Amino acid sequence: MAQAEAQPDQNPQAVHPLVQRYLEYVRVEKRLAARTVALYTLDLERLSAMAARVPVDLLQVHSTHIRRWVAHMHSDGRSGRGIALILSGWRGFYTWLGHQGIVASNPVVDVRAPKAPKPLPKALGVDDAVQFADFKSDDDAWLEARDCAMVELLYGSGLRVGELVGLDVVASHTARGWIDMAAAEAHVLGKGSKRRSVPVGQAALQALEHWLQVRGPLGTLGPDMVAPAHADAASALFNGRNGTRLTPQAVWQRLKRRSLLSGLSTPVHPHMLRHSFASHVLQSSGDLRAVQELLGHANISTTQVYTRLDFQHLANVYDASHPRAKLKKE
Repeated sequence: MAQAEAQPDQNPQAVHPLVQRYLEYVRVEKRLAARTVALYTLDLERLSAMAARVPVDLLQVHSTHIRRWVAHMHSDGRSGRGIALILSGWRGFYTWLGHQGIVASNPVVDVRAPKAPKPLPKALGVDDAVQFADFKSDDDAWLEARDCAMVELLYGSGLRVGELVGLDVVASHTARGWIDMAAAEAHVLGKGSKRRSVPVGQAALQALEHWLQVRGPLGTLGPDMVAPAHADAASALFNGRNGTRLTPQAVWQRLKRRSLLSGLSTPVHPHMLRHSFASHVLQSSGDLRAVQELLGHANISTTQVYTRLDFQHLANVYDASHPRAKLKKE
Protein backbone atom coordinates (compact mmCIF):
# COMPACT_ATOMS: atom_id res chain seq x y z
CA MET A 1 0.00 0.00 0.00
CA ALA A 2 1.33 3.42 -0.95
CA GLN A 3 2.31 5.70 1.91
CA ALA A 4 -0.24 8.43 2.59
CA GLU A 5 0.76 11.85 1.34
CA ALA A 6 1.87 14.20 4.12
CA GLN A 7 -0.38 17.17 4.85
CA PRO A 8 1.06 20.59 3.91
CA ASP A 9 1.10 21.76 7.54
CA GLN A 10 2.88 18.71 8.88
CA ASN A 11 6.61 18.70 9.60
CA PRO A 12 8.26 15.42 8.52
CA GLN A 13 11.42 16.32 10.47
CA ALA A 14 12.08 15.94 14.20
CA VAL A 15 10.58 18.58 16.46
CA HIS A 16 12.97 21.49 17.02
CA PRO A 17 14.65 21.21 20.46
CA LEU A 18 13.53 24.73 21.37
CA VAL A 19 9.95 23.83 20.53
CA GLN A 20 10.23 20.80 22.79
CA ARG A 21 11.58 22.96 25.62
CA TYR A 22 8.80 25.51 25.18
CA LEU A 23 6.07 22.87 25.18
CA GLU A 24 7.56 21.36 28.34
CA TYR A 25 7.58 24.85 29.87
CA VAL A 26 3.88 25.52 29.17
CA ARG A 27 2.95 22.03 30.34
CA VAL A 28 4.96 21.91 33.56
CA GLU A 29 5.60 25.48 34.66
CA LYS A 30 2.53 27.24 33.29
CA ARG A 31 0.38 24.15 33.90
CA LEU A 32 -1.75 24.70 30.84
CA ALA A 33 -4.50 22.23 30.08
CA ALA A 34 -3.60 19.20 28.02
CA ARG A 35 -5.92 20.36 25.23
CA THR A 36 -4.17 23.75 25.10
CA VAL A 37 -0.73 22.10 24.99
CA ALA A 38 -1.92 19.86 22.16
CA LEU A 39 -3.09 22.91 20.18
CA TYR A 40 0.22 24.70 20.81
CA THR A 41 2.01 21.58 19.57
CA LEU A 42 0.06 21.58 16.31
CA ASP A 43 0.62 25.32 15.81
CA LEU A 44 4.38 25.02 16.34
CA GLU A 45 4.60 21.97 14.10
CA ARG A 46 2.92 24.10 11.45
CA LEU A 47 5.43 26.90 12.05
CA SER A 48 8.37 24.49 11.80
CA ALA A 49 7.04 23.01 8.56
CA MET A 50 6.58 26.44 6.96
CA ALA A 51 10.05 27.52 8.04
CA ALA A 52 11.56 24.30 6.63
CA ARG A 53 9.99 24.94 3.23
CA VAL A 54 11.66 28.36 2.86
CA PRO A 55 14.13 27.18 4.28
CA VAL A 56 14.81 29.36 7.31
CA ASP A 57 15.78 28.50 10.86
CA LEU A 58 13.14 29.23 13.48
CA LEU A 59 15.54 31.67 15.13
CA GLN A 60 15.93 33.60 11.87
CA VAL A 61 12.22 34.02 11.11
CA HIS A 62 11.22 37.63 10.39
CA SER A 63 7.83 39.36 10.31
CA THR A 64 7.90 39.17 6.48
CA HIS A 65 7.92 35.38 6.74
CA ILE A 66 5.04 35.44 9.21
CA ARG A 67 2.96 37.74 6.99
CA ARG A 68 3.61 35.54 3.96
CA TRP A 69 2.51 32.45 5.86
CA VAL A 70 -0.60 34.24 7.12
CA ALA A 71 -1.46 35.10 3.52
CA HIS A 72 -0.97 31.47 2.47
CA MET A 73 -3.20 30.17 5.25
CA HIS A 74 -5.86 32.73 4.40
CA SER A 75 -5.78 31.88 0.69
CA ASP A 76 -6.12 28.21 1.61
CA GLY A 77 -9.42 29.03 3.28
CA ARG A 78 -8.47 29.21 6.94
CA SER A 79 -10.67 31.68 8.80
CA GLY A 80 -9.41 34.89 10.35
CA ARG A 81 -10.31 33.55 13.78
CA GLY A 82 -8.36 30.33 13.15
CA ILE A 83 -5.31 32.28 11.97
CA ALA A 84 -5.53 34.54 15.02
CA LEU A 85 -5.36 31.50 17.30
CA ILE A 86 -2.34 30.15 15.42
CA LEU A 87 -0.58 33.52 15.64
CA SER A 88 -1.27 33.59 19.37
CA GLY A 89 0.58 30.27 19.75
CA TRP A 90 3.49 31.49 17.65
CA ARG A 91 3.62 34.81 19.50
CA GLY A 92 3.84 33.03 22.85
CA PHE A 93 6.70 30.85 21.60
CA TYR A 94 8.79 33.82 20.44
CA THR A 95 7.97 35.77 23.61
CA TRP A 96 9.41 32.87 25.58
CA LEU A 97 12.50 32.80 23.34
CA GLY A 98 12.96 36.51 24.00
CA HIS A 99 12.77 36.01 27.76
CA GLN A 100 15.43 33.32 27.42
CA GLY A 101 17.68 35.76 25.55
CA ILE A 102 17.64 33.51 22.47
CA VAL A 103 16.06 36.00 20.03
CA ALA A 104 16.33 39.78 19.99
CA SER A 105 12.80 40.49 18.78
CA ASN A 106 9.44 38.80 18.32
CA PRO A 107 8.57 38.48 14.59
CA VAL A 108 4.90 37.88 15.37
CA VAL A 109 4.30 40.82 17.67
CA ASP A 110 2.95 43.24 15.03
CA VAL A 111 1.26 40.69 12.76
CA ARG A 112 -2.51 40.43 12.89
CA ALA A 113 -4.89 37.96 11.35
CA PRO A 114 -7.12 39.06 8.46
CA LYS A 115 -10.36 40.61 9.61
CA ALA A 116 -13.32 38.33 9.39
CA PRO A 117 -15.89 39.48 6.83
CA LYS A 118 -18.80 41.34 8.31
CA PRO A 119 -21.79 39.05 8.67
CA LEU A 120 -24.77 39.77 6.50
CA PRO A 121 -27.47 41.70 8.32
CA LYS A 122 -30.35 39.45 9.26
CA ALA A 123 -33.44 40.04 7.18
CA LEU A 124 -36.79 38.30 7.00
CA GLY A 125 -38.01 36.76 3.80
CA VAL A 126 -40.84 38.60 2.10
CA ASP A 127 -43.46 36.07 3.18
CA ASP A 128 -42.27 36.13 6.81
CA ALA A 129 -42.16 39.92 6.86
CA VAL A 130 -45.72 40.18 5.53
CA GLN A 131 -46.88 37.49 7.98
CA PHE A 132 -45.32 39.45 10.83
CA ALA A 133 -46.83 42.76 9.72
CA ASP A 134 -50.29 41.23 9.23
CA PHE A 135 -50.29 39.36 12.54
CA LYS A 136 -52.96 40.34 15.08
CA SER A 137 -52.24 39.45 18.68
CA ASP A 138 -54.71 38.81 21.50
CA ASP A 139 -53.48 41.89 23.38
CA ASP A 140 -55.98 44.56 24.30
CA ALA A 141 -56.94 47.05 21.58
CA TRP A 142 -54.63 49.78 22.89
CA LEU A 143 -51.46 47.66 22.83
CA GLU A 144 -52.34 45.95 19.56
CA ALA A 145 -52.98 49.25 17.77
CA ARG A 146 -49.71 50.74 19.01
CA ASP A 147 -47.57 47.69 18.20
CA CYS A 148 -49.10 47.27 14.76
CA ALA A 149 -48.32 50.90 13.90
CA MET A 150 -44.74 50.48 15.09
CA VAL A 151 -44.21 47.36 12.98
CA GLU A 152 -45.65 49.00 9.89
CA LEU A 153 -43.34 52.02 10.26
CA LEU A 154 -40.23 49.96 10.95
CA TYR A 155 -40.79 47.60 8.04
CA GLY A 156 -42.65 49.96 5.70
CA SER A 157 -40.28 52.94 6.01
CA GLY A 158 -37.03 51.41 7.23
CA LEU A 159 -36.80 53.56 10.35
CA ARG A 160 -34.19 53.02 13.03
CA VAL A 161 -35.66 52.24 16.43
CA GLY A 162 -34.27 55.53 17.80
CA GLU A 163 -36.02 57.41 14.99
CA LEU A 164 -39.25 55.57 15.72
CA VAL A 165 -39.40 56.38 19.42
CA GLY A 166 -38.35 59.98 18.69
CA LEU A 167 -41.50 60.65 16.66
CA ASP A 168 -44.00 63.19 17.97
CA VAL A 169 -47.70 63.32 17.18
CA VAL A 170 -47.40 66.74 15.55
CA ALA A 171 -44.56 68.76 14.03
CA SER A 172 -42.90 71.42 16.15
CA HIS A 173 -39.57 73.22 16.46
CA THR A 174 -38.61 70.85 19.29
CA ALA A 175 -39.78 67.62 17.64
CA ARG A 176 -37.11 65.12 16.64
CA GLY A 177 -39.52 63.64 14.11
CA TRP A 178 -43.14 63.47 13.07
CA ILE A 179 -45.48 61.94 10.49
CA ASP A 180 -47.04 64.12 7.80
CA MET A 181 -50.19 62.07 7.21
CA ALA A 182 -51.39 64.23 4.31
CA ALA A 183 -48.11 63.94 2.42
CA ALA A 184 -47.56 60.31 3.51
CA GLU A 185 -44.06 61.12 4.75
CA ALA A 186 -42.08 60.52 7.91
CA HIS A 187 -39.64 63.25 8.90
CA VAL A 188 -36.97 61.85 11.22
CA LEU A 189 -33.74 62.85 12.89
CA GLY A 190 -31.16 60.17 12.08
CA LYS A 191 -27.52 59.53 12.88
CA GLY A 192 -25.28 62.55 13.01
CA SER A 193 -28.35 64.73 13.68
CA LYS A 194 -29.21 64.54 9.98
CA ARG A 195 -32.84 64.94 9.02
CA ARG A 196 -34.43 63.01 6.21
CA SER A 197 -37.90 62.32 4.86
CA VAL A 198 -39.09 58.86 3.86
CA PRO A 199 -42.38 57.74 2.33
CA VAL A 200 -45.00 56.07 4.49
CA GLY A 201 -47.04 53.34 2.83
CA GLN A 202 -50.78 52.98 2.87
CA ALA A 203 -50.72 50.10 5.35
CA ALA A 204 -48.66 52.17 7.78
CA LEU A 205 -50.94 55.19 7.35
CA GLN A 206 -54.00 53.11 8.16
CA ALA A 207 -52.27 51.60 11.20
CA LEU A 208 -51.25 55.06 12.39
CA GLU A 209 -54.74 56.47 11.96
CA HIS A 210 -56.15 53.60 14.03
CA TRP A 211 -53.48 54.06 16.71
CA LEU A 212 -54.15 57.80 16.97
CA GLN A 213 -57.86 57.10 17.42
CA VAL A 214 -57.14 54.62 20.22
CA ARG A 215 -54.42 56.76 21.75
CA GLY A 216 -56.57 59.87 21.84
CA PRO A 217 -55.67 63.49 21.06
CA LEU A 218 -52.40 65.10 22.09
CA GLY A 219 -52.00 65.34 25.85
CA THR A 220 -54.82 62.94 26.75
CA LEU A 221 -54.24 59.68 28.59
CA GLY A 222 -55.12 56.17 27.57
CA PRO A 223 -56.61 53.49 29.85
CA ASP A 224 -54.64 52.76 33.04
CA MET A 225 -52.22 55.62 32.29
CA VAL A 226 -50.98 58.16 34.79
CA ALA A 227 -50.15 61.79 34.12
CA PRO A 228 -46.94 62.17 32.11
CA ALA A 229 -44.00 63.58 34.02
CA HIS A 230 -43.26 66.21 31.37
CA ALA A 231 -44.48 67.61 28.07
CA ASP A 232 -42.18 65.41 25.99
CA ALA A 233 -44.03 62.31 27.09
CA ALA A 234 -47.40 63.85 26.20
CA SER A 235 -46.22 64.77 22.69
CA ALA A 236 -44.70 61.36 21.93
CA LEU A 237 -46.35 59.37 19.17
CA PHE A 238 -45.65 56.08 20.93
CA ASN A 239 -46.20 55.87 24.69
CA GLY A 240 -45.90 53.16 27.26
CA ARG A 241 -48.68 52.24 29.66
CA ASN A 242 -47.38 54.73 32.22
CA GLY A 243 -47.67 57.59 29.77
CA THR A 244 -43.95 58.10 29.16
CA ARG A 245 -42.33 58.00 25.73
CA LEU A 246 -41.62 54.43 24.68
CA THR A 247 -37.94 53.38 24.93
CA PRO A 248 -35.95 51.41 22.32
CA GLN A 249 -35.62 48.57 24.82
CA ALA A 250 -39.38 48.37 25.17
CA VAL A 251 -39.77 48.20 21.38
CA TRP A 252 -37.24 45.33 21.23
CA GLN A 253 -39.20 43.43 23.88
CA ARG A 254 -42.55 43.96 22.17
CA LEU A 255 -41.25 42.84 18.76
CA LYS A 256 -39.59 39.75 20.22
CA ARG A 257 -42.82 38.78 21.94
CA ARG A 258 -44.86 39.48 18.82
CA SER A 259 -42.57 37.37 16.62
CA LEU A 260 -42.89 34.39 18.95
CA LEU A 261 -46.68 34.71 19.02
CA SER A 262 -46.83 35.00 15.23
CA GLY A 263 -45.05 31.68 14.78
CA LEU A 264 -41.83 32.95 13.18
CA SER A 265 -38.82 30.71 13.70
CA THR A 266 -36.51 33.57 14.69
CA PRO A 267 -36.99 36.45 17.15
CA VAL A 268 -37.53 39.76 15.35
CA HIS A 269 -35.83 42.96 16.46
CA PRO A 270 -36.25 46.51 15.10
CA HIS A 271 -33.09 46.53 13.00
CA MET A 272 -34.12 43.25 11.38
CA LEU A 273 -37.20 45.01 10.05
CA ARG A 274 -35.00 47.84 8.74
CA HIS A 275 -32.76 45.29 7.02
CA SER A 276 -35.83 43.56 5.59
CA PHE A 277 -37.13 46.89 4.25
CA ALA A 278 -33.82 47.62 2.50
CA SER A 279 -33.40 44.11 1.13
CA HIS A 280 -36.94 43.88 -0.26
CA VAL A 281 -36.82 47.33 -1.87
CA LEU A 282 -33.49 46.48 -3.49
CA GLN A 283 -34.74 43.11 -4.72
CA SER A 284 -37.68 44.79 -6.42
CA SER A 285 -36.02 47.95 -7.75
CA GLY A 286 -32.29 47.26 -8.01
CA ASP A 287 -31.77 50.96 -7.19
CA LEU A 288 -28.97 51.07 -4.63
CA ARG A 289 -28.84 54.89 -4.53
CA ALA A 290 -32.54 55.08 -3.70
CA VAL A 291 -32.10 52.58 -0.88
CA GLN A 292 -29.17 54.66 0.42
CA GLU A 293 -31.38 57.75 0.56
CA LEU A 294 -34.25 55.90 2.20
CA LEU A 295 -31.99 54.48 4.89
CA GLY A 296 -30.15 57.74 5.47
CA HIS A 297 -26.70 56.26 4.89
CA ALA A 298 -24.00 58.89 4.48
CA ASN A 299 -21.79 56.50 2.49
CA ILE A 300 -22.91 54.20 -0.32
CA SER A 301 -20.49 51.53 0.95
CA THR A 302 -22.71 51.09 4.02
CA THR A 303 -25.67 50.35 1.76
CA GLN A 304 -23.73 47.98 -0.50
CA VAL A 305 -24.01 45.20 2.07
CA TYR A 306 -27.60 44.80 0.85
CA THR A 307 -26.34 43.86 -2.61
CA ARG A 308 -24.92 40.76 -0.93
CA LEU A 309 -28.35 40.06 0.54
CA ASP A 310 -29.88 40.59 -2.89
CA PHE A 311 -27.41 38.20 -4.54
CA GLN A 312 -28.07 35.67 -1.79
CA HIS A 313 -31.78 35.87 -2.65
CA LEU A 314 -31.06 35.40 -6.35
CA ALA A 315 -28.75 32.48 -5.63
CA ASN A 316 -31.46 30.79 -3.54
CA VAL A 317 -33.98 31.29 -6.35
CA TYR A 318 -31.52 29.82 -8.84
CA ASP A 319 -30.75 26.82 -6.65
CA ALA A 320 -34.43 26.12 -6.12
CA SER A 321 -35.67 26.60 -9.68
CA HIS A 322 -33.00 26.14 -12.36
CA PRO A 323 -32.83 22.59 -13.77
CA ARG A 324 -29.03 22.73 -14.03
CA ALA A 325 -28.42 24.17 -10.57
CA LYS A 326 -27.87 20.76 -9.00
CA LEU A 327 -26.41 17.57 -10.37
CA LYS A 328 -28.78 14.66 -10.61
CA LYS A 329 -28.09 11.86 -8.19
CA GLU A 330 -27.19 8.50 -9.69
